[in-house]
Amino acid sequence: MLIGRHLIEPGNFTLDELEGLFSLAEDIEAHPEQVRESCRGKVLATLFFEPSTRTRLSFEAAMLRLGGSCLGFAEPGSSSAAKGESLADTVRTVSCYADILVMRNPKEGAALLASRYAEAPVINAGDGGHHHPTQTLTDLLTIKRLRGGIGDLTVGFCGDLKFGRTVHSLAKALARYPHIKMIFISPPELKVPDYISRGILEKEGIDYIEADRLEKVIPELDVLYMTRVQRERFFNEEDYIRLKDSYVLNAEKMELARPSLIVLHPLPRVNEIDVEVDRDPRAVYFKQAKYGMYVRMALIASILGVVPC
Repeated sequence: MLIGRHLIEPGNFTLDELEGLFSLAEDIEAHPEQVRESCRGKVLATLFFEPSTRTRLSFEAAMLRLGGSCLGFAEPGSSSAAKGESLADTVRTVSCYADILVMRNPKEGAALLASRYAEAPVINAGDGGHHHPTQTLTDLLTIKRLRGGIGDLTVGFCGDLKFGRTVHSLAKALARYPHIKMIFISPPELKVPDYISRGILEKEGIDYIEADRLEKVIPELDVLYMTRVQRERFFNEEDYIRLKDSYVLNAEKMELARPSLIVLHPLPRVNEIDVEVDRDPRAVYFKQAKYGMYVRMALIASILGVVPC
């Protein structure tokens, strides 16, 4: 049972609990009318100390489609954080008004700290370069739906692997599934951190390799997870400008890939996927965004106990 639980990182839930969430999300997608009033009278608070479009709107859409209400703020300047209020006091206060809290914060560990003070369940919507568990749920559900399962896959991660919390979160989650191979494609400056490659994958005996060119490895992939080079994660503009165009997926590279490949992206996209790729049926990132709403509906409903998971 997920009632009253926090979600700080994907490992908070067992694989059986994740499977229950995915099954519920699929049921909601097929029969949305059955949950339309399930959260009537419930309130979700979005506390976003960092910019977001898809994640925040996805959560709000999920709650509204469940019949609940939303309140919150989209930037710290419009909250009492601008006056110096502590995170602990913010979540204590908002817990008085809402039944469930969704928080994004640029500081690693902020969601865990919030969960220790909040009187309502906390869902981590991204904490710095650390975790983004609901994006990971979105990614896993997309893979499950479009590849028929999550095991026995070769998954490529391309782009900013050093700072990308979606990459770190998904890699950790995939390490729990059977017969997964990972290929990390990035410039040396943006390679996946040792705490992922050595601390988790090598420790768990997960097969992985690192590559410097996408076209070398794309024929091997079942799933390609593209990411943008994030300007906000760089300490200086020169490094960003030098690396931002390093890895771009285009139609020419897609010709090298398997017919069964699926291309995922957590969005927003800048220029790392050429718009011509959008016409390729293997490009599923906009379907992925829709699956994100369904899995967040399932998560909210399960944590609030209005729909069994």
